[in-house]
Amino acid sequence: MNEGERRESARPAVTGADRLPGDPTREEMIARMIRVDHAGEYGAKRIYDGQLAVLGRSGSAPTIREMAEAEQAHLDTFDNLLAERRVRPTALSPVWHVAGFALGAASALLGERAAMACTVAVEEVIEEHYEGQAQRLGDDEAELRQTLEEFGADEARHRETGLAHGAERAPGYEALSAAVKRGTRLAIWLSERI
Repeated sequence: MNEGERRESARPAVTGADRLPGDPTREEMIARMIRVDHAGEYGAKRIYDGQLAVLGRSGSAPTIREMAEAEQAHLDTFDNLLAERRVRPTALSPVWHVAGFALGAASALLGERAAMACTVAVEEVIEEHYEGQAQRLGDDEAELRQTLEEFGADEARHRETGLAHGAERAPGYEALSAAVKRGTRLAIWLSERI
C-alpha cells in the first residue's frame, strides 16, 4: 500500500464519524477548521504586507507580491465560507492584524533572506495543518477537503520559493525558524478556540 492509499484508508467515510466522547461535534469541527484557516490566511496576508512595507522596492518584492496574491485568494475563499457556513471569525483578528504585520516587517528588517526564512517556517506549519485537516474530512466534505489540499499545495510552493531565495542562509535561521513555527502553532491553537 503506497502513502496515498494509506491516507485514503485513514480518512473517515463521513466527517466526524470517528469522533470520541468529548470531541467536538462534526459541526464544531468544521467551524473550527474554517475559523482557524480564515485567521491563518488573514495572518499570512498581513505578514506579506509587513514584508512589502520594508522590502517593497527590493529584488524579492515581486516574489513576495505573488505569494501575497495567492494568500489573498485563499482569504477570499474563507471569507465566503465564513458567510456560507455561518461561522464566526476568530475574536483574535485584531491581534493577528498587528502581529502578522509586525512579524513580516521585523523579518524583512533582518534582510530578504530572513523574510524568506519567516515564509518557509510559516508555510511549513500551515502545509502540515491543511494536510491534517484534509485527512479528517470525509466524502461528505469532499469540496472543502479539495480546497484544503489545493491551498496546502500552494503553501508548499511558497515554502519552496522561500528556500530557493536563500531562506536557509539567513543569519540565525534555525532559531528564527523555530520561533516562527512555535508562534504559528500557538496562533492556530488559539484561533480554533477563540
